[in-house]
Amino acid sequence: MAAPDVDIRSTSPATLAVTGALVFDSAAHALKQADELLKKTPHDTLDLAGVTATDSAGLACVLAVLATARRQGGKLRVVNMPASLNALARVCEVGPLLA
Repeated sequence: MAAPDVDIRSTSPATLAVTGALVFDSAAHALKQADELLKKTPHDTLDLAGVTATDSAGLACVLAVLATARRQGGKLRVVNMPASLNALARVCEVGPLLA
């Protein structure tokens, strides 16, 4: 099985940056990475500028990362959301959860 084509890193003390395809095949890997980073240090921004492709699993992953941050007492602000992910969030009526 090929390695997932997604990566989440702390690019500054408070930003998680996602790069690559946030899709069905990579969403679980991305969520695991985000969970590990959020356990180490609080973050306040989830930057999606590097996302090259996304689908409903990618949207679910983003929502799960936001929920994890909330459970740990924080709040992530989503920035640079791809238009396709924004459109999917509107169709699924979860846009307010990303605000």
